Amino acid sequence: MVLSIENLYKYFNGEALLKDVNATIEDNDRIGLIGRNGCGKSTLLKIITGMENFDKTNDGKGSVNISNNITVGFLQQNSGLDNMCTIGEEMKKPFADLLEILEKMKDYEQKMPLVKGEEFDKLSSEYAELCSYYEARDGYNINVKINTVLNGMGFGDKGRDRIIHSLSGGEKTRLAMAKLLLEEPKLLILDEPTNHLDFETLMWLEDYLKAYKGAILIVSHDRYFLNKLCNKIWEISSKKLTTYRGDYSAFLVQKEMNTARHIKEYEAQQKEIAKLEDYIARNKVRASTAVQAKSRQNQLDKMEIIEKPETYEKPPKIKLEYDIVPPKEVLNVTDCELAVGEGEKRKVLIENLNFNVRRGEKVAIVGPNGIGKTSILKMIQGIIPHEKGRVNWTNNIKIAYFEQENTTLNIHNTVMEELHRRFPRMSELEIRKTLGSVLLTGENVFKPVGVISGGERAKLCFAVMMLQRGNVLVLDEPTNHLDLATKEVLEEALLEYDGTIILVSHDRYLLNKISSRIVEVGVNSVNSYDGNFDNYLDKKKAVADAENAIKQAEKEEQEKQNKAETKQKQYRTKEQRAQDAKRKLMVKELEKEIEQLEQEILNLEEEISLPEIASDYELMNEKCLKLEECKNTLNEKMDLWAELG
Repeated sequence: MVLSIENLYKYFNGEALLKDVNATIEDNDRIGLIGRNGCGKSTLLKIITGMENFDKTNDGKGSVNISNNITVGFLQQNSGLDNMCTIGEEMKKPFADLLEILEKMKDYEQKMPLVKGEEFDKLSSEYAELCSYYEARDGYNINVKINTVLNGMGFGDKGRDRIIHSLSGGEKTRLAMAKLLLEEPKLLILDEPTNHLDFETLMWLEDYLKAYKGAILIVSHDRYFLNKLCNKIWEISSKKLTTYRGDYSAFLVQKEMNTARHIKEYEAQQKEIAKLEDYIARNKVRASTAVQAKSRQNQLDKMEIIEKPETYEKPPKIKLEYDIVPPKEVLNVTDCELAVGEGEKRKVLIENLNFNVRRGEKVAIVGPNGIGKTSILKMIQGIIPHEKGRVNWTNNIKIAYFEQENTTLNIHNTVMEELHRRFPRMSELEIRKTLGSVLLTGENVFKPVGVISGGERAKLCFAVMMLQRGNVLVLDEPTNHLDLATKEVLEEALLEYDGTIILVSHDRYLLNKISSRIVEVGVNSVNSYDGNFDNYLDKKKAVADAENAIKQAEKEEQEKQNKAETKQKQYRTKEQRAQDAKRKLMVKELEKEIEQLEQEILNLEEEISLPEIASDYELMNEKCLKLEECKNTLNEKMDLWAELG
């Protein structure tokens, strides 16, 4: 076990934020911590890392216990970075002790040739110990580890001599995460790690964390990320923490079942309590039934009361409909040049953009950051011009547009005024009803658009879209600023909508759930993939695997040709013949060693399967380590044998 939490409480100004929290983290757990904003997620992380104290019960209960030799790493924005260091210097800091040992080894290598006798023996012994420690800690792979993590985190094109001070805020956050990954703490705690990451980096991080040797606790709103990585979900709700086994999708099913069961149990107990109280009230004054009434009262007093279920929060209602059915071919984009800026600052992003959209399709446009996905949405609507090519919408098209930054809203209007400005024929009652459906109620409808939250502005845009009744929805990052409940309502609305959708989003869960086609935009390239986001990834992987197989085959063929040419040109001298004889002798010796190793591996595998070994943890661990060592040695011998052959 890595960590245990028992009877943990946290109060602010006399009000409980967390109540009776109990949880454990085991080796190799992948835990997603979720809950509404302000529920106490960040506070719990700070308590676990010792940055904040917790409260105990009156009888002294309450503890957070971290097992011995467990290191905890906590990612916070820009944490642990020295702005005046270079990227390379900062990434070497997690290996400071090993690099110090490397310097000592180099020092010994210079001293040993200069001494003899006992002094040489002493230095040689100490040098061997240092080498053994350095190798056991994987010191020879320090540069490989650094390059792997930096490339994966999107720093492949950044020079290692780049000063950290010159990086952007998002780059510093990614670099801080890279450094934390290189430190390899036994418990890795990440707070919203998917921010500032593009698809490629996200997928690399998912694969890296899956293979991470340690436990991971993550706070994230990225449901696709939670699905790919987590084997447990911790949910904070009603000030308490509940543990669910499985990924985010499994959590949703279990949560629904638990909630339904809780409501049934609560309602059944309330009926039982009402019956008992009614019986007691009617019979406690009668002499003939007073004893039975007292018995019922004792039964009621001893009853363990089930807490009332969490107050039901009405979700928003989003229903997207249209009146006019368009033709089958909705949009054709032909040889369009996509450019941004003007004059000398004008930059061409895509020279020839071609794609089409048919009625009823749900098309998601994806691609690297800065490729122009948002600009494509604006260009096809005529918001930004294109100098060449053609954008052709067919007849009877009515577009409803969700813009990422909601700049189409007038920030000086109140929420009511903004809707009334767009739909002047609607009565105040009708406007209030529409706003109420997206949970914009009470005093919020009289607030200026500029002061309401990002999530509330998004809901106002959805209200506008519902009233527009467009048969084509153009959506630019529609789930930004939304809580999980509203995201799920929006997803269901988009699933039920049978019109056409053209979508740009980094929300992979949304892309996976609603997309019927993925259009991938690259530098002067557009590729279309039928199906959802998972299908797109599978097809991309299949293409990449095929290309790698072709390259490998070409490489092997070239090597074969080179070897044949070399053999033809070789002139076998006496010395070469002697070397061949020596090589053949080495091959025979290797074959004997390989045979011995294979027998040893077979013996170890048989021993490991014995019950007396399996029940002895230390002996089992020793046998497994020996087996792994033998297999590694065998691989090395086989490689050498193949080279010599």
